[in-house]
Amino acid sequence: METRVLGMIMAGGKGERLHPLTQDRAKAAVPFGGKYRLVDFVLSNFLNSGIYAVYVLTQFKAQSLIEHIQNGWQMGELLRDHFIVTVPAQMRLDETWYKGTADAIYQNLNLIERFKPDIIAVFGSDHIYRMDIRQMIDFHIEKNADVTVASVSVPIQAASQLGIIDVNENCLIVGFEEKPVKPHPIPGRPNEALASMGNYLFNTEVLIGELREDALKEATHHDFGKDLIPVLYQKRKVFAYDLKKNKIPGEENLEQAGYWRDIGTIDSYYQANMDLRAVKPSFNLYNPRWPIKSTTYTELPPAKFVFDDEGRRGIAVDSIVCEGTIISGGEVRDSVIGRNVFIHSYSEVEQSIIMDNVDVGRYARIRRTIIDKNVMIPERTSIGYNLEEDRKKYFVSPDGIVVIPRAEPKD
Repeated sequence: METRVLGMIMAGGKGERLHPLTQDRAKAAVPFGGKYRLVDFVLSNFLNSGIYAVYVLTQFKAQSLIEHIQNGWQMGELLRDHFIVTVPAQMRLDETWYKGTADAIYQNLNLIERFKPDIIAVFGSDHIYRMDIRQMIDFHIEKNADVTVASVSVPIQAASQLGIIDVNENCLIVGFEEKPVKPHPIPGRPNEALASMGNYLFNTEVLIGELREDALKEATHHDFGKDLIPVLYQKRKVFAYDLKKNKIPGEENLEQAGYWRDIGTIDSYYQANMDLRAVKPSFNLYNPRWPIKSTTYTELPPAKFVFDDEGRRGIAVDSIVCEGTIISGGEVRDSVIGRNVFIHSYSEVEQSIIMDNVDVGRYARIRRTIIDKNVMIPERTSIGYNLEEDRKKYFVSPDGIVVIPRAEPKD
């Protein structure tokens, strides 16, 4: 009998460290890679893994996220157990917002009890990676685990911002610490630590019991990483599943197997986008055997690169350029350009992320900048070349990335 799996995706986070990209939208709805949203990556992993019953739990500033999923992720009504449904915070058990990730699941226990799964896959919505979740489920069943935590090796210097796992030779978790000041390295690998990806498999009865116990506690954040996992590994069979052991069709020979990025800050968001545009990218969007799905905009024409009236050629090099965009006599290098963007003559865009419906005026110079949707850049504007001046007008990240927030679309 096939194991019955229910996916529950945590998409309610404020994403305060991604401000100003999250000032008007949920973190999971932040655009990525030109045509995607962050939530598209976890949803694609579920569908490509053959897991078709998924709830997406939303909370803060969720309207654009809900519309995105309604427009691009509906599977019809022929099979009752095949669905992707957004679930706003309903305050069924308490008149408060979700107090933490564990509380979000606890407040939606009715959905679990209705579906009656054998295993519940609780996954985050703000990571960039590919994973065949079925392989993780096979590992979970083979180990006769109560809980399995997806994990990835990270440089020791980056580990203090993550949940760090210690395991024995059988992958059983023997230690867990959330955001340690001094991360514990992997045995025999002093420069690496094993980090939790924030993705979990739970046997249903184990999860329900632990959530009900956690709900009665006062001294708790009601959070999986901070509260439940650090206690569970001491009394249950909790195993770590290594992402690098996951085999993705079409990526058998890639050097960057096990690619995973936690999109927690502007700088990590920027770097993950930059990872996409090389000839041999660290994360390859062009794998037809494990596609990243999203909402499609069939009414938009293809991108166009043209000579302007003065004979200057529009070009883009080592860049992603999405549909509807016109580069007319401008030059784009090492950048990610969204949909319906117009880049005018003599303008230069370098190492930047330009989102949908942006207009870059003539002679503008844009470098190491993120421009959110609907922004009009005036002629001869220079951004990213004088950070002291940029800080007077825009947000500038610790790594010197300039961010221009979204503008309201013009009538």
